[in-house]
Amino acid sequence: MTVPTITLSALPGLPPVEAGDDLPAMLVRSLLAADIDPRDRDVLVIAQKIVSKAEGRLVDLATVVPSARASELAAVSGKDSRLVELILSESGTILRNVPGIMIVVHRLGLVMANAGIDQSNIRHPEGQELALLLPVDPDGSALRLKQALDERFGVDIGVVIADSFGRAWRHGVTGIAIGAAGLPSLVVRTGEADLFGRELRGTEIGFADEIAAAASLVMGQADEGLPAVLVRGLAWERDAMPAAALIRPKERDLFR
Repeated sequence: MTVPTITLSALPGLPPVEAGDDLPAMLVRSLLAADIDPRDRDVLVIAQKIVSKAEGRLVDLATVVPSARASELAAVSGKDSRLVELILSESGTILRNVPGIMIVVHRLGLVMANAGIDQSNIRHPEGQELALLLPVDPDGSALRLKQALDERFGVDIGVVIADSFGRAWRHGVTGIAIGAAGLPSLVVRTGEADLFGRELRGTEIGFADEIAAAASLVMGQADEGLPAVLVRGLAWERDAMPAAALIRPKERDLFR
């Protein structure tokens, strides 16, 4: 039996990403500089932040005018009312609003803190306070990156856009996939047999989330400056499925 081996290699030397940058070209240069020749079934995991930056999702808080609703919520959460206004603009539903945190249903369907809006690991020019929003369409962003890299290297790779996520009932954050292309984000094994021949009744594997979590160990969560990781050695048989498939429908959510 062949024992699976997976390697994770961070791409060094990727410069800071600014709005309008050609992110695929930057990734190509970083791959070449690292002497990495992508192969079929490699997966490139990319931090959400650099995708959002390239897509111009930075907002200067000075341009945001908070609504009365934002001011009311900010009085409870203790957050800047302009930041709360951005959270509202990105959210469909506010599930919880308590001191220090807002839990919302993002317009993408993700149940998350503060609509995924972040102010860390971004450059704040003097006199400005910026906030970074999630990509408008992370699955679409992943597909465009995949297509550009496939064409450049003549391969068929997977791309995962990863974000750091808190989890219900657990301390700490871990990497999850908010966008994916070229791989099955969700692998349903219900109906297959386990090691002893017993039929699996509800086994669904968050394949893209597992990849994102593994890559986040290499990316780091602070000042490491390694926002792209190449994962090699994975295998899959299912058709490609976007990261949106990982979102549990509200009607199947026992806690909403």
